[in-house]
Amino acid sequence: MRHGKKFAHLGRKAPHRKYMLANMACSLIEHKSINTTIAKAKALKKYIEPLITKSKNDSTHNRRIVFSYLKNKYAVTELFRDISVKIADRPGGYTRIIKLGNRLGDNASMAMIELVDYNTIYNLGSDSNKKTRRRRQSSNNSKKTSPPVEEAVVQESSNVVDKAVVQKSNPEVKDSNDVFDNENIEINSQDSKKKDTDS
Repeated sequence: MRHGKKFAHLGRKAPHRKYMLANMACSLIEHKSINTTIAKAKALKKYIEPLITKSKNDSTHNRRIVFSYLKNKYAVTELFRDISVKIADRPGGYTRIIKLGNRLGDNASMAMIELVDYNTIYNLGSDSNKKTRRRRQSSNNSKKTSPPVEEAVVQESSNVVDKAVVQKSNPEVKDSNDVFDNENIEINSQDSKKKDTDS
């Protein structure tokens, strides 16, 4: 029975599986993205992400731990020299799995696994210094929009006060709205007189 054996065995014995993942991890470090099956990509993600986290602290002890997994000194050197600098601000999630469809020969589900910071297509619009976390807008922001409305009301009331001051100082000047209202009243009264005479 397989009680407690939750990791993917990938159809291989333990030593074969270990060296296969080490070889795939070295290829990923060297080429920054590789194509493989989805099951292997998920197993590789769990295998390599702790190693990338170790590379953030460049010490002899961490280099020896990573070398015990990868068995390749050139991959270890590139991981600690180049990749650790590029992913220094990222708190985790260094790799991305993109599904590619099925393989022609045996119809296996294929995927591309890549290092997130080395993808130039997805990272075109974002700056490297920008934080990746987003915050939800709270309902307090809607309350902040009320002061401009109050300012508009204050400006309208000041315009009304200005018109009143102008009319008191010069009684001959009439408000334009009053003139239009008087004309409309006169036109309406003439229309009603014509209707009365027609009937």
